[in-house]
Amino acid sequence: MSIFSKLKQGLSKTRAKFTSGLTSVFKGYMIIDDDFYEELEETLILSDMGVATTEKVLEELQERVKENKIKDPEECRQLLIDTIKEQMKVDENAYAYENEKSVILVIGVNGVGKTTSIGKLAYNYKQMGKKVIMAAADTFRAAAGEQLTTWAKRAGVDIIGAQTGADPGSVVYDAIAASKARKADIMLCDTAGRLHNKKNLMDELHKIYRIIEKEYPEAHIETFIVVDSTTGQNALIQARQFAEVAPVTGIILTKLDGTAKGGIAVAIQSELDIPVKFIGVGEGIEDLQKFDADSFINAMFEE
Repeated sequence: MSIFSKLKQGLSKTRAKFTSGLTSVFKGYMIIDDDFYEELEETLILSDMGVATTEKVLEELQERVKENKIKDPEECRQLLIDTIKEQMKVDENAYAYENEKSVILVIGVNGVGKTTSIGKLAYNYKQMGKKVIMAAADTFRAAAGEQLTTWAKRAGVDIIGAQTGADPGSVVYDAIAASKARKADIMLCDTAGRLHNKKNLMDELHKIYRIIEKEYPEAHIETFIVVDSTTGQNALIQARQFAEVAPVTGIILTKLDGTAKGGIAVAIQSELDIPVKFIGVGEGIEDLQKFDADSFINAMFEE
């Protein structure tokens, strides 16, 4: 199955909900008026695109409709697609770190698919011919290290771990030493998945950043937050909260194949100005895809 086919299949629930709503709007109106825009707004909000993002998209759409002197609602469809794509564009340098020696810190609450995403990322990079080392720095949750070890074996990469309750900083320190000795291209670092005490999380992350900057100054640092798309607007709230305590450079959006709330991808990127870099569209080890705005929106809109 091609990457686009997999994406289209993964977004089938979102598309079914989204396109049926949009079709009724575009076909249900003879003219473009306030009622048309009001119903379009409701449809976009219900797709979990969120109020702020929907308003932004509709504002841009209305300007383009005026500029192009469009009268037929059906002609609005492609304009809407293009407008949403522009909200989702990922900068061409978003994946430049893949060609540098890099450390990727992965953060997020428990249960969102953080450990699984790290395993799939490791597999992706191994397939690209990269030497990868995992750091099991979530020493807070008892099963975290075991789960990550299982994924490391599946992906065929090395892992540096420690006992439950050990200092996460020491795990990162050891992983850096191993990365240098084994000439790793990418070090993937798991972190404790808790947000109820922001101060502890902030202190822990800052300590990890300090160790990386001191011990591995030549490495480029990326920070990815993993959020579960099935939680809709809660995913946006979580992403915002983590972005307050860490310099987040990318979003990994998981479980898109199990939800009709795919519009949350647009909301997160638009409202936080943090790019969605990877999306999970299935349970297999190869089912974490690089985000491509054109493919994503086409898969969402295609009837």
